[in-house]
Amino acid sequence: MAAGLIGALATRAAAHAPLVKLLGGVTVVHASANWGMSIGAARLIAFLALHPGAHDRHYIAGTLWPDTPESRAAGNLRSALWRLNALPVSLVDADRCWVSLQSHVLVDVRLLSDWAARVISGDRTSDDFTHTAWDVACVDLLPGWPDDWLVLERERIRQRLLHGLECMARELIRLGRSAEAVEVALVAVNADVLRESAQRILIQAHLAEGNRSEAQRCYLEHRELIARELGVTPSDRLTALVAPADIGARRSPTDRRGRFRPSRTGQGPGPRRSRG
Repeated sequence: MAAGLIGALATRAAAHAPLVKLLGGVTVVHASANWGMSIGAARLIAFLALHPGAHDRHYIAGTLWPDTPESRAAGNLRSALWRLNALPVSLVDADRCWVSLQSHVLVDVRLLSDWAARVISGDRTSDDFTHTAWDVACVDLLPGWPDDWLVLERERIRQRLLHGLECMARELIRLGRSAEAVEVALVAVNADVLRESAQRILIQAHLAEGNRSEAQRCYLEHRELIARELGVTPSDRLTALVAPADIGARRSPTDRRGRFRPSRTGQGPGPRRSRG
């Protein structure tokens, strides 16, 4: 996980505010304590965390329990609210019509999404690159949840974080922190092994470290993978990164000991001086 970064971002935003964590399971963190919750309460808090503002109770009930009769869905919502209100920390405002997450409550996904937006736009702060340890689990929001209301938001956040990781790795290369850039780029690659932009940053990070063999290995593995899975070849932009030392394709016609190897036409590199 990106626990170090999330903790730093939460402290900077509001040190004593409760934090709703959606990555790695729905939990609430406050005053060094952690609380889990029932699946109904977790689905409600996740919906409110991902959809800021107040929402009509009937709309929430119908969205979270779409295949349930209206009266039963309303009962499920009341039960979820009761369980949330039983927590030692206040998270939700609710009346007869509306339900919302309290404005002071922080959400890990929002913090990371805002962080990625700063990194992508170039408006990062001095603290945004202090914590570079990430895990691929941070990129996928609530995996296994099949809810329709979550699908688009999950993909939006996934793309935002992947772009943020790529920009972070690129900036780390520029700062001379190539080893960290490799680790960050690997998270993006592992999140989507077919994503060429992530592979490109990883190869650039290896080249920045002087590890040309690692760069070539990554390129060849990616080329083989996309040929098998997609039936395509790497872009010229990616190939150009490794082309000068590539795969023997542009190697001068010499044998392994560096001596000239005649071409099939039998012609040498130039006219030979006659003997005698």
